[in-house]
Amino acid sequence: MSVSDRLSNAFNKPHPALVCFITAGDGDTAANLDALVEGGADVIELGMPFTDPMADGPAIQAANIRSLNAGTTTADVLRIARKFRDRHPDVPLVLMGYANPMIRRGSDWFAKAAKDAGIDGVICVDIPPEEDDALGPFLRNAGISPIRLATPTTDAKRLPQVLEGSSGFLYYVAVAGITGMQQAAIESIEANVSRIKQSTDIPVAVGFGVRTPEQAGEIARVTDGVVVGSALVELVAEHGAQAPAKLRELTAGLAKAVHSAARASA
Repeated sequence: MSVSDRLSNAFNKPHPALVCFITAGDGDTAANLDALVEGGADVIELGMPFTDPMADGPAIQAANIRSLNAGTTTADVLRIARKFRDRHPDVPLVLMGYANPMIRRGSDWFAKAAKDAGIDGVICVDIPPEEDDALGPFLRNAGISPIRLATPTTDAKRLPQVLEGSSGFLYYVAVAGITGMQQAAIESIEANVSRIKQSTDIPVAVGFGVRTPEQAGEIARVTDGVVVGSALVELVAEHGAQAPAKLRELTAGLAKAVHSAARASA
């Protein structure tokens, strides 16, 4: 199955997609990733640890520090991805991180390495659309989706630039802040997602501040996908070697809520 097929299939199901994030190198990443898939995640986001994760709240910042203290490198992240792809040939895998680890050896090198590892999409938080040339063309040439971020402050003037060259899905950041700290009102999410979808056919997934199945289910009614990260990362921190069972349990609850939301609103 090709890169584009995996991501498009995830968002073409008769229900919204559940997107689950954990940080590479934080705990037993392979077992934790498998638990997310077993719990029902439709798309996996694998965080690339970085020293200054400016968009991330305390939970994911701490996960970055734990991973880096364990010696995790970009090569390790790609190795984790490659082994995941061998185990799960049909599950979309997205790298999320920051520019420095992605482009320091050359954007062409990174895009090729990501393709070889079976990566479907890349979210680079700190390369804005105006600087797409730094990485975007290399990803697209490798058949990898550059997944852009939109926020509550992305107005009608800027939105076309955010959408230009983006594919896979658009990540709508529901709050003007950092991950895991607060949740936007559902009315605000619905209004902004509706506005964005008037301008694009790209699926829209909502994240930042989604922690419980109840929240996820509510958001799933008004969007194409729901992203959960900090709540999962906190389980890795709290439970260590026992984290897979806890991750599987929470993911199953999230998946049930997200996957049933479409039927409730159909």
